Formats: sequence, structure tokens, C-alpha cells
Amino acid sequence: MDFKIEHTWDGFPVKHEPVFVRLNPGDGGVMMEVSAPFFNDPQTPLGEPGKPFNELWDYEVVETFFLNDITEQYLEVELCPHGQHLVLLLSGRRNVWKQELALSFQVSRGETKWEGRAHLPWSYFPPNVTKFNSFAIHGSEDRRSYEALYPVPQHELQQGQKPDFHRLEYFKPFSFNTLLGQEWKQPESDLWLIEKPDV
Repeated sequence: MDFKIEHTWDGFPVKHEPVFVRLNPGDGGVMMEVSAPFFNDPQTPLGEPGKPFNELWDYEVVETFFLNDITEQYLEVELCPHGQHLVLLLSGRRNVWKQELALSFQVSRGETKWEGRAHLPWSYFPPNVTKFNSFAIHGSEDRRSYEALYPVPQHELQQGQKPDFHRLEYFKPFSFNTLLGQEWKQPESDLWLIEKPDV
């Protein structure tokens, strides 16, 4: 399954090569691949590459969200061209109950482009994922750019509205059966069965 992030969060075309996100079947989960322009702005997070980094959304990052729109349980995955990552489990809008989960994530980076591959185990996904969105952020201060696969429709924008990637109502329908076949059933997750907040 291939996705291109071709618009800003508020529906204007991006002014660079779009960020490309691909989902493929993986061993015991999903392989998420990112191919994106490398802006190198902001500078590198201070965290160790390959490790979780809290508040990674303040840096250059590509994010994907996998949502069950009935329960509002969702998985948020953030990948940075410098190798850091952040995985969040949320139950209810913006209500993080588990964060900084381990992730197998490899990055290759050139001067103007970067590519990343992350293995997302089935245990990280909430039961019955029904909707999806993906985002990209780069730039500093007044050059900060927020981009969305499924942006807020321009006719619904309010004066002074700021970007908010947790507007779950703008996510679009999504089914892993498109990727894995109609007979496929999502494996149960021990993580989501317990769902005990640790933050």
C-alpha cells in the first residue's frame, strides 16, 4: 500500500517532492518504508539513533497513525531521518497510555533525501484498525511546515486554526485486508488487552 503526502495540513499543495510512505507485510507485523526529502531542519535530536526519543514531533519527522475509530484507540509511529523514533499507544484523543516502545528502524540518508524502514509488530496495533493518516513535519520557527496525507478540508478551516494531527475525524478508511487478503484476521495484541497506563 503506497501513500504520498502531497498537501499541507490545511490543504495546499506541498512545494517539494512529496513524502512517500509504503506499507508491506512483514514478519509478525507490518514493514513501514519512508522515502522523503531531507531538509536537515531542525538540527539532529540529541538522542541516540535507533532509540526512542520523546517529543520527536518537534524535529524533522514522518508520522503514521493507525486508528480504530469506534474505540478511538490508535497507534502513532514517528520516524526521524537521523535515526530516532517514537512509538505511542493512545486510547482516546491525545491520551497517551504507553510510549517510547522499542522499534527496529534503519535509516539511509543522503544530502537531499532519506529513506527509512521500520518493522511494526502486530502487538502495537489496536484491535480492528479502520482508519489511517500520515503526516510530515520539517523546518524551524516561521519556516515550520506541517503536511498531511488527509488534510483538513479548506472549507472547514476556522480562523486562526493551528495544525493538529489528532483530528481523528479527518482520517480516512483503511483496511489491512487490502494488503493481506480478505481472509486475513488481525492478531490479538497482549499489549492492548491489558491497556494499563504507564505514563
